[in-house]
Amino acid sequence: MTDATRDPALPADLADAGDHVLLRVDGRQTISAEIVAAVAAACDQAEDQDGRATVVVQVSGSPEGPRARDLTVSLVNKWEQVLRRLERLPAATIAVATGDCGGLALDAFLAADYRIATRSARLTVPVEDGVTWPGMALFRLAKHGSNAAVIRRAVLFGTPVEAADGLALNLVDEVVDDPAKAVAVAVERSGAVAGTELAIRRQLLLDAPTTSFEEALGVHLAACDRTLRRAAAAGGRS
Repeated sequence: MTDATRDPALPADLADAGDHVLLRVDGRQTISAEIVAAVAAACDQAEDQDGRATVVVQVSGSPEGPRARDLTVSLVNKWEQVLRRLERLPAATIAVATGDCGGLALDAFLAADYRIATRSARLTVPVEDGVTWPGMALFRLAKHGSNAAVIRRAVLFGTPVEAADGLALNLVDEVVDDPAKAVAVAVERSGAVAGTELAIRRQLLLDAPTTSFEEALGVHLAACDRTLRRAAAAGGRS
């Protein structure tokens, strides 16, 4: 859940900082209206800060029992939509995974801009009734490398992806011993670009693999034009 209280996994100054949003996602939980609301609240906080915030997503845990029997496709859709909102925020998102990371935790981890894992972390696709859960985590895994044997085994059979394999496949940006230090460094780096312009560049990056040069050119030129206008306006104020 969203939380601004101090957490032992994060540096004290980061946990206390007002311009960072902390979001905890427990993979042992099942999809619920409460977790959808918690992620939406984190998105609200980040958007209210006009791109000045960095969202730190702490994920851990993997499903330990069957999904709730009253789970509906409508609720699954709300979860996927709020994750998409997190993925498109006008703010940098940094995820840190510890231990087994599956279910909701895996979903949130893969939706982040920058992904940190401890050496004990394992990315797992939940298996129930002899099949893996076909949520959008499978889509995000496939986008990173559908032909990779490790990802194929994870998607088809639920075989965990170890931290080192995740790093090799670009599912993970860093494998670390000190997640608190890694998060602090990542937050500092992410401060260079923020707001709507960050979201635009993220979208350009996501669209590039499926867009031709001719189709992409206009959008990129529009982004260049906005950048030149911003620079000119800043120069006029100096």
